[in-house]
Amino acid sequence: MQANNFNLADYLKRIGYQGHAAADLASLTQIMRCQLFTVPFENLDVQAGKVVSLVPEDIVNKIIHQQRGGYCYEVNGLFAMALQALGIDYHFIAARPMFYPVKRPKTHMAVIAHIAGEDYLCDLGFGSYGIRAPIALSQTGIKIQQDFDVFMLDKIDEKTYLLKAELEGEWANQYAFDLYPQEWIDFSPANFMNSTHPDAIFVQKLLIVLHTPSGRKILLGDALKTVNKGITSKETITQFESTLSQHFGLIRPSESLT
Repeated sequence: MQANNFNLADYLKRIGYQGHAAADLASLTQIMRCQLFTVPFENLDVQAGKVVSLVPEDIVNKIIHQQRGGYCYEVNGLFAMALQALGIDYHFIAARPMFYPVKRPKTHMAVIAHIAGEDYLCDLGFGSYGIRAPIALSQTGIKIQQDFDVFMLDKIDEKTYLLKAELEGEWANQYAFDLYPQEWIDFSPANFMNSTHPDAIFVQKLLIVLHTPSGRKILLGDALKTVNKGITSKETITQFESTLSQHFGLIRPSESLT
């Protein structure tokens, strides 16, 4: 996937990446973390009544030039553009969110990067309990510490993986996936559903998540939750514009929120 207006130098500047970037695991890890810490997961466009654009040039303009964020298709799509520019082989996968009480369709997108004979799960768009660095698919059944979070990658069967996060001492299922490659166009129906369906959480509530080196900040509706080194604090916001700017580096788009 690539966009005519994508420039690797502009992207690296947007995410605050410093130093040489190469087609290796160290660069892959640092680029993923830099993007997570600077580009919020956010659904401001959906809350403004817009269908999120999957046109690659629109994603570049929105996130890089307008200093915005996006949800999974946008932030993982932009990340994939960087991988292609660096010469890192990858493919998209479709994942099934597993934290709902009933089975849901495969509406989530993630990326599998291929480096030195190993496949790595990369995901910059799962919101509050998303991974914070690439996970090798060979690391199944073991605890994986990432900063102050703990994850585990299990095999459900020969072809299906399950990502879990440790929450308050218990394992919580996040999403399941197989390695069948997906084309960019394959996510159009799921994107339309997430942008418009009344049952979609992105339609129902404002959701913004920004990862930090010590945790994350989550704005759900008017409730701001800050997780710092495993300690959570909560507050109700009254100044929406300043919260967007101070906590997430965002300016609300000109369209009024619904």
